[in-house]
Amino acid sequence: MAYLNANIPATYAQVRREYLYDLTGHVGEAEDCLIFGMASIPGRAILFHTIMENGAVFYRLPISAFIQRGFDVKEVPRMRLDELELWNSFSYYPSINTFDILLGQSGKFIGKDKKWYNGTYLFTVDWAHPESNIVDTDHSEIPHEHKCAHILALKNGNYAAQPNNRLIWNIPSFTVKDEIPYDWKTQTHDWTVEDTTKWRTEDSDRFFYGIEETKNE
Repeated sequence: MAYLNANIPATYAQVRREYLYDLTGHVGEAEDCLIFGMASIPGRAILFHTIMENGAVFYRLPISAFIQRGFDVKEVPRMRLDELELWNSFSYYPSINTFDILLGQSGKFIGKDKKWYNGTYLFTVDWAHPESNIVDTDHSEIPHEHKCAHILALKNGNYAAQPNNRLIWNIPSFTVKDEIPYDWKTQTHDWTVEDTTKWRTEDSDRFFYGIEETKNE
């Protein structure tokens, strides 16, 4: 698991030029770039690292700084960072995965404005706590607080980072039902198979040891 910085699938994009000038000018302009990594800092948005065509590298830009190649920057709607990404990073320890079942698939997320935004899956950012010797002050492994961030290339030219409970995927050979059960509940359980007094292993050195049921007192 990475600490602070992580590689991500290389993404050819454009960066809004105002982010190259600390938001002091050049609004409505864009330059080609290659997004290659990210930083995860608790309490901050996911931050992306990009290299420019002149070789310069810009660290820690938000997802709102980027639009997709092939789009005219003047025609891509300007969306607030908190519209594109719902939650900040949960820890310094991000995990980056590209799930085969979602790769190249389309999906849609519901925004704060109650509108659906369509896009294509790129990869997923998740978070965890690294080890028991470090004090756990984040929420990454609390069942009802856990969120991941699926990175999407939106049809409108922007990128987005959205959690499971804001997304609906479209896999034509499998997702054949249209209804959304809005009464589903958030997961609150810690699932474990060893927190029990109902069984124990036998006290022996046998390779194929037995399992004994215990009497609850």
